[in-house]
Amino acid sequence: MMMNYKVTNESQLENGDKDRMSPPCHTSALLLVFVALAVAGAEQSEERSCDVVGDESSESQMERALLKKLEPLSHMRFNVTVEKGKTENYVYNFRVCREVNSSSHDFGGVVQTDRQTGKTTVIGRINETQVFNGSDWIMLIYKGGDSYGRHCSGEKRRAVIMISCKRGVTASSFSIISEEREKEQECFYLFEMDSSVACPAENSHLSVGSILLITFVSLIAVYIIGGFLYQRLIVGAKGMEQIPHFAFWQDLGNLVADGCDFVCRSKPRNAPAAYRGVGDDQLGEESEERDDHLLPM
Repeated sequence: MMMNYKVTNESQLENGDKDRMSPPCHTSALLLVFVALAVAGAEQSEERSCDVVGDESSESQMERALLKKLEPLSHMRFNVTVEKGKTENYVYNFRVCREVNSSSHDFGGVVQTDRQTGKTTVIGRINETQVFNGSDWIMLIYKGGDSYGRHCSGEKRRAVIMISCKRGVTASSFSIISEEREKEQECFYLFEMDSSVACPAENSHLSVGSILLITFVSLIAVYIIGGFLYQRLIVGAKGMEQIPHFAFWQDLGNLVADGCDFVCRSKPRNAPAAYRGVGDDQLGEESEERDDHLLPM
């Protein structure tokens, strides 16, 4: 009986330990599930972007710059409806360097939907992208679309989107121009739209001389206003003495005359000046000389 009792107690203790250990195990399992769901959701929410045809190392700086230039349009969706009689009624959906339907994971950048049957066809994929530009346009090409079947020797579809410059407009006028599918090869769908991202940077209308002149005038204005405030508020000057460096500007005429005489005239430097100043002391001397003839002999 004693042994049975002990065995019973030991089994009870083991069950009690298991009960005490189970809650942490459940918590860890739930945490793992939540982490897995969060990672899966992050992977789904992260949208794929354009991948230029060829190896990543072969992408040129120009192609990277153009793709970056198109980034403001990546969050927008465009569509156009085309009706050709009763047999063709399609909707074309387009996104710039993003999948039209990210949940399908088909890399479709341009997708055609038949409004009668609901069938979707990928016209071009963003993982086979080419991009070119001119002075006022950018051409975006999606290759690797679904096969033509009977047309164009069964080659894969491709979409060509011509983005033309239109200032002040983020994006507008998305439309389909034509579908070249009667050829044997190199068939394509041609779309066009307007956007300011295709516009070149505006050049400044100010010349170098204008910039220098504006800078010079600004410095003069700062000198005059700042000097005036300093003379009036700090020095306490009144009247004309409020002009900064008033003594210098007052004597500027004589300084210019002396400089011109030194540089331009050919007479000896020790010869007396041909001009006379107009100071008060000089005027006084002249008046005394004029009165000499009035004195008695």
